[in-house]
Amino acid sequence: MSDNKKFKIVTLGCRTNQYESAAFAKQLREMGYVEAGDKEQAGVCVVNTCTVTEGADRSSRYQIRKLAAQNPGSELLVTGCLAERLPGEIGSMQGVTHLVPNHEKEKLLARLFPEEELPEFSIDVFGGHTRAFVKVQDGCNSFCTYCILPYVRGRSRSRPMQEILREVETLIQNGCKEVVLTGINIGDFETENNERLSDLVRQVDKVPGLCRLRVSSIDPDEVDDALLSAILEGKTTCPSLHIVLQSGSNVILKRMNRKYTRQIFLDTIERLKKAHSDFTFTTDVIVGFPGETEADFEETLEVIRSVQFAKVHMFPYSKRERTRAALYPNQVAASLIEERKQKVLRLSEQVAFELRSHYVGKSLEILLENQEGDYFAGHTHNFLRALVPVLKRSSNELVTVRCVENLPEGLLCK
Repeated sequence: MSDNKKFKIVTLGCRTNQYESAAFAKQLREMGYVEAGDKEQAGVCVVNTCTVTEGADRSSRYQIRKLAAQNPGSELLVTGCLAERLPGEIGSMQGVTHLVPNHEKEKLLARLFPEEELPEFSIDVFGGHTRAFVKVQDGCNSFCTYCILPYVRGRSRSRPMQEILREVETLIQNGCKEVVLTGINIGDFETENNERLSDLVRQVDKVPGLCRLRVSSIDPDEVDDALLSAILEGKTTCPSLHIVLQSGSNVILKRMNRKYTRQIFLDTIERLKKAHSDFTFTTDVIVGFPGETEADFEETLEVIRSVQFAKVHMFPYSKRERTRAALYPNQVAASLIEERKQKVLRLSEQVAFELRSHYVGKSLEILLENQEGDYFAGHTHNFLRALVPVLKRSSNELVTVRCVENLPEGLLCK
């Protein structure tokens, strides 16, 4: 081991990866390490990779090469889903000293300190973020035909309820105001005591000092009456959900092996909107899935128009080896995928703008996040992006302001 007691961690991909990287950072800090500045060399480097798309693969490889070049002689540990999928290739990259599979992530630092008792793998702060992602579940049993995650993350497994609650309590004690419950397939959450996601939401909602509670990405068929009640009746639960669409076409949903239909998705949205008029939604959409016709694609656009999502995360279909969809006929041309991608991006910006326009003139509570020039960017309780003048305000502050104008960047508030 080098005497250099500085570390660098690069995280790609999902919120679960972000949680795990925050836990690595906490462990290293408790062992006397400090995070290296941009131009400083680090003795320990970690890359937490992603492999959900070809773009994620490229970004992961780039970050590994970059850290190796900028930190010669460092301990370079690579983990995450690309490392799991292509261990031979990634492990042999120049500068990589340790390849850590996903199922050993929580013991990653044992590769460097095999004789030491490591600090607990948990988080107490979430970097410079005002919103903390708390991992409650890992793995997936769904095997959607386009998705590599069940192969690289393993089967679904959930953390014990009390362990999660202790972590949330610590985050709040350290100043965190907003918590997002996250996982690879959070709808599968179930403890050994048969506690489900709705039970977890109710328990976290009771933690003293918590201001906001959100539930991360979930499928529409997993929003049952118990979860709906837990969210609507909570003191801190926010009226917003990330409900996964992927496609508005039943034909494509079936080929994807999704467990719901277009109508189930729309019915779930309608139930929540009826229960709370300010309820908003974000979603994921895949364009260019094998066999997607213009009619299928138009059905996706129709759902986007109908729901008026606050944000759409758009993914061009990316062929992943070992998945069934990689073998499907009628693969969509890259040029057509790009064309559809641009249409979704334009439409999603348009509907988000229209949604925000209803809030001009209203007073809303904003959690201030990062500073952008003379403004703090933040979000309302129902996840609308807002810009608030800096003045004497500070990040992680909850402020009530009046929305005076709707801009492409978000609601301008005073």
